[in-house]
Amino acid sequence: MIIFARRNLKLFFRDRAAVFFSLLAVFIIIGLYVLFLGETVMGNLEGVSGGRFLMDSWIMAGLMAVTSVTTTMGAVAVVVDDRAKGIAKDFHTSPLKRTTLVGGYLISTLVVGVIMTIVALLFAELYIVGSGGEFLPWASFLKVLGLIFLSTMASGSMMFFLVSFFKTQNSFGVASTVLGTLIGFLMGIYVPIGVLPGSVQTVIKFFPISHAAALFRQVFMEVPLSVSFAGAPLEMVEGFQTSLGVVYKFGTSTVSSMTSLLILVVTSLVFFALGVWRMMKASQH
Repeated sequence: MIIFARRNLKLFFRDRAAVFFSLLAVFIIIGLYVLFLGETVMGNLEGVSGGRFLMDSWIMAGLMAVTSVTTTMGAVAVVVDDRAKGIAKDFHTSPLKRTTLVGGYLISTLVVGVIMTIVALLFAELYIVGSGGEFLPWASFLKVLGLIFLSTMASGSMMFFLVSFFKTQNSFGVASTVLGTLIGFLMGIYVPIGVLPGSVQTVIKFFPISHAAALFRQVFMEVPLSVSFAGAPLEMVEGFQTSLGVVYKFGTSTVSSMTSLLILVVTSLVFFALGVWRMMKASQH
């Protein structure tokens, strides 16, 4: 299983185009923020102490969740590639067990997601500090690493299940393009969730990986929030957090951090089981 996973990892990292396009949504978000979104958002925080540090932390936290989705989506492309080229059939007729094949695909997908998201974390930290912010405290940095693993598990499981429905590279490419375009909206990055219609907000809140974005924001924004809202009324802080998707609310009930963590764990388990079932079923035909 490990050997097969290594084979998939080599295929992914050798294809520079695949690596680039798995990060394309990340580059687009950073570009839009630097050129347009940053000034727009900062206009609403004029005169707020540490406002730039606060909003840089907000956008980079959302970026972490986006990266966990787009990179795992790029990693599972090897499954479609093997299927389209008939390589999958060769594997199925070989002595390799089906569990070995499925496990190898899953492991390589998760490894790619974790590695690439950690790379995104390093760039995010450098961007924040370069813009006048601060590095994450060590305790927060360790929390982010844990969230990277959990969000990658959830994203990878969802992508693994999704890829089981595609048999050609073209169809998967179209799906990847659509998801890569929508992911920024589903994470509440392009536009703060608080200014969106109620129905759109509900869709975002029910999208499992958006809870990873909320958890990343809670960690990234802990320090800048304490600076920018020092002495501010609690209601003002809560309103700001709700508006920017730092926390989610259903009516008057606030979704706790533990609930968001549970959503990610359940998502990982459910889509992992569905993905394995689909792949095992497909290998029997």
